[in-house]
Amino acid sequence: GNVPPGVDPESFSWFQSVDADRSGFITVKELKQALLNSNWSAFNDETCLLMINTFDKTRSGRIDVYGFSALMRFIQQWKNLFQQYDRDQSGSIGFSELQQAFSQMGYNLSPQFSQLLLARYAQRSPNPSIQLDRFIHICMQLQSITDAFREKDAGLVGNVRLSYEDFLTMVVTRMM
Repeated sequence: GNVPPGVDPESFSWFQSVDADRSGFITVKELKQALLNSNWSAFNDETCLLMINTFDKTRSGRIDVYGFSALMRFIQQWKNLFQQYDRDQSGSIGFSELQQAFSQMGYNLSPQFSQLLLARYAQRSPNPSIQLDRFIHICMQLQSITDAFREKDAGLVGNVRLSYEDFLTMVVTRMM
């Protein structure tokens, strides 16, 4: 078929090969089979779902060729950023690289918080590190939660008073 207007030809070609069932849509399962980290591991299910939900304008659990094209641009931007912070070019980001990435992205986060994220998202090992998919996942969640916090922190003082239910509402509407 012809490339739709506004869709990158390379994304269109890839969309056609990823759309295994020829439905005209990409599901989480199809996306997962199409994306690989630098160590050849498939992207994590949670990350694929988060990305599909971000680009699924109809709330159908799948994306069309336009959403897929936008998603490919989005992933490429994150990949470029990831490679910038992967100073040793290992294909993964360790503790110091993650700390530096957060700092350069404008997040003032403690080393303990970065350790917590590594403990949650990295493969178990003596030197935990994260692959591209988990980096994207963490950054998307940080951005979303930060946006929710800023809505409550109108004066940008870095502190807010929330009821427990307000907190849960922030989390549920941003994370699930």
